[in-house]
Amino acid sequence: MNENKMASKSIRKLIWVMGLPMVFSMVLQALYNVVDTIFVINMGSDGIKANLALTYVFPVQIFMIALGVGTGIGINALLSRAVGEDDKKKIGLTLGNGIFLGSVIYLLFLFFGLFLSNWFLSIQTTDEEIIRIGSDYLRIVTILSFGSVGFTIYERFLQATGKTVHSTIAQLSGALTNIVLDYIFIYPLNLGVTGAAYATVIGQFVSLLLALIFHYTLNKGVKHTLKDIVPNGKIIGSIYKVGWAATLMQGLLSINMFVMVKVFSISPDVELINGTYGIYYKIQQIALFSCFGLSNTIISLLAFNIGLGDKNRIKECMKYGIIDTVLVSIIIILIFEAFAGPIANLFGLTATGDNKNQIIDLCKTSIRISSIGYVFMAISIAIQGILQAYRKSFTPLIISLLRLIALLVPFALIFVYQDNAKTLVWWAFPIAEFLTSIISIVILVKHKKRSIE
Repeated sequence: MNENKMASKSIRKLIWVMGLPMVFSMVLQALYNVVDTIFVINMGSDGIKANLALTYVFPVQIFMIALGVGTGIGINALLSRAVGEDDKKKIGLTLGNGIFLGSVIYLLFLFFGLFLSNWFLSIQTTDEEIIRIGSDYLRIVTILSFGSVGFTIYERFLQATGKTVHSTIAQLSGALTNIVLDYIFIYPLNLGVTGAAYATVIGQFVSLLLALIFHYTLNKGVKHTLKDIVPNGKIIGSIYKVGWAATLMQGLLSINMFVMVKVFSISPDVELINGTYGIYYKIQQIALFSCFGLSNTIISLLAFNIGLGDKNRIKECMKYGIIDTVLVSIIIILIFEAFAGPIANLFGLTATGDNKNQIIDLCKTSIRISSIGYVFMAISIAIQGILQAYRKSFTPLIISLLRLIALLVPFALIFVYQDNAKTLVWWAFPIAEFLTSIISIVILVKHKKRSIE
């Protein structure tokens, strides 16, 4: 049924039917961190330092997602093509080696949590209280990261076979669990940041459990054996032919945040800007992950039709994939511009005096300025999805490097030295997105002439 659907139904309809659940799922993933921050920053007098601690540890959380998502994208592209070709042996090996790779990723973060958490905080700040809070949080979310990593892998199994609604249900259940437990652990139980960490990992475990149930009960035509879990060099190589670049692209988000925190540290208002940046970054992920949701749909749908060799449907995937990703970004821009004030107010509910006004005003400014660039970000990310479906590695990585580091950091450095740095630095983001989108379009045009025409 899934194969027939992706081979015969209208591409435009498929993008929305398959894409909206994935967008919803990705937005919920972003909301994990937004909700944590809202609860944590409103912990009264401890909220400001707690928010800074979460800002400093967030690059590790992003990198954890990067390894899982990058591996998952490689699995997605390979599995979708294997399903399109009806190659049952390759299907089994892809599933089995996906499970093996997820286990390896978890062991890496288990090691980090046990031995490197305190060191990572100490290279970013000398404030002992922030180091203590951040280390406690980081240990919990890395040592117990099997839920996060495992769900990322099994979510791709469901998405690659067209069961995006079920992956969304699993994601939604985990998100709701996280929100409820955030409140209970942080406030009635007075567990503070530690409570936020436990709420997050329990929510991730709930998502994994449901994804496991859905995969093994619904994907009966997509099977693996225990032998398939034994590492296979050819399959792992095929996964990371796409996946290594996707991992680096996602990993650049981690490097981006780490570097920008260092850039903002040049300003005399370092704590205010970095605290606001931590909030802005998590809000911005709602737009970013929405685009990723449709980009992942493009990867699944386009890779499937490449496997079938249907030239007309391939062209439609590319055309409507970009158009619809841009439409979603425009909707998000309108929402953020209209509700920047109320959104910013959520992060200053318990702050007082000038401190409260500064947090709210700067959050509002960052949201309104940076959201201008989301439409250009959508173009770049949709084009990355197209290139990844063709198992291109280098060009999608270049696009990420441009928008996250090469074009962004120089503009941020220029603005941070200006007198009005608190306002000007946020313009670096839409400028970098605009320039990257132009380069992305040029890359796509050249690729289309070589691979399609």
